[in-house]
Amino acid sequence: MKIVVGISDMRVSNNPEDVLLTYSLGSCIGVIIWDPQARVAGLLHYMLPDSSLDREKAQQKPFMFADTGIPRLFKEAYKYGAVKSRLVVKVVGGSQVMDSSGLFNIGKRNQAVLRRIFWKNNIMITREDVGGPGNRTVSIDVGTGVTMLKVSGRGEFEL
Repeated sequence: MKIVVGISDMRVSNNPEDVLLTYSLGSCIGVIIWDPQARVAGLLHYMLPDSSLDREKAQQKPFMFADTGIPRLFKEAYKYGAVKSRLVVKVVGGSQVMDSSGLFNIGKRNQAVLRRIFWKNNIMITREDVGGPGNRTVSIDVGTGVTMLKVSGRGEFEL
């Protein structure tokens, strides 16, 4: 079953028939995790780097922010039997869209916070496709871990 993960949302599944999918990653970041032994996959689509921008919003929508969404993604996957040391971690997005002057640099800030969180928690990124000007759509097949990435101007390919 296709499960669409919206903006500021997260899903985890251990159903091998499921495909987790998110559209239109611009400056947002998509974090995809997969445990090949437990056959557990998770996908987070976060918008902003830091929940301190709006604590109330972070309580209502924790997946909107990197610092509140990323830990919840991993914790939820662990509930399904995923083990940190086995995780395949992929990161996509962080483009510079609707900010041609680079004034806000949301995409770069989203990437920087993610790297800081991963560094602190000893998490290695297996594959990534970040930055640049385009939008991305990404999906992961829960049963196989096959991750497909579609990038505007570059087509669709396995990540």
